[in-house]
Amino acid sequence: MPKSLTAYSRLEDSQLVVLAQSGDNEAFAELIERHQTICRRLALSILKNAEDAEDEVQNALWKAFEHIGQFQQDAKFSTWLSRIVVNQCLMRLRKDKRARMVSIDEPVSAEDNMRLDLPDHNLTPEQALGQTELGAVLQTEIRRIPPLLREVIILRDVEERPMEEISEKLGISVAAAKSRLLRARLELRERMQKHLGVMGLATLTT
Repeated sequence: MPKSLTAYSRLEDSQLVVLAQSGDNEAFAELIERHQTICRRLALSILKNAEDAEDEVQNALWKAFEHIGQFQQDAKFSTWLSRIVVNQCLMRLRKDKRARMVSIDEPVSAEDNMRLDLPDHNLTPEQALGQTELGAVLQTEIRRIPPLLREVIILRDVEERPMEEISEKLGISVAAAKSRLLRARLELRERMQKHLGVMGLATLTT
C-alpha cells in the first residue's frame, strides 16, 4: 500500500532511493521535488539560458529515473543527480557549438564547392507502422490517466505550452505544475511499459 505524501517527506534521501529502486514512483517524485530547484540553478549557471536549462533539467530527471537502479549510494543522491545535470548541460553546449561552427548552407570547401549531405532520416515502412501503432497506444493511455494528471501532460507535452501559462491555467504555482507534470510523466511511462515490454520501443517498431 503506498505511503502518504507526509510519510514520504519524513524519509531520508537514502530511504527514498531504496523505495524508488524497488519501483516506487512516488518515492522518486519526492526525491525530485527536493532537489529540482538546485538542479535548475545549476543548469542555468552553465547554460545561461532559462529555456535551455529547463530542457536539460527535464532530460536529466528522465535519465535519473531510467538509471535509478544503477545508483549504488556511494555518494549522496543530490551529488549523483547534479552530475547528470552537468553532463546534460555540457552535451548541450557541445551540440550548440558544433551547430554554430557548421552551416549546411555553406560550401565545405571553397575549392570544390561541395556541400554537406544530410543523412536520410525518413522512416522505413516498418518503422512508420511502428510509430503509428505507438502513437495510438500513447493516445489511449493518456486518456486513461487521472484527469488531474492528464490535463498537465496534454498542455505541456501535446500542446507544448510554456510552464508559466500552464500554472496560470491550472491555478497553481509553476513549481507545483512542474511537480504535477513529473508525476504525470511517471504515470504515463509506467502505463506504456506494460505495452512496450522489456524491449522498449523496439517491441512496436520491429
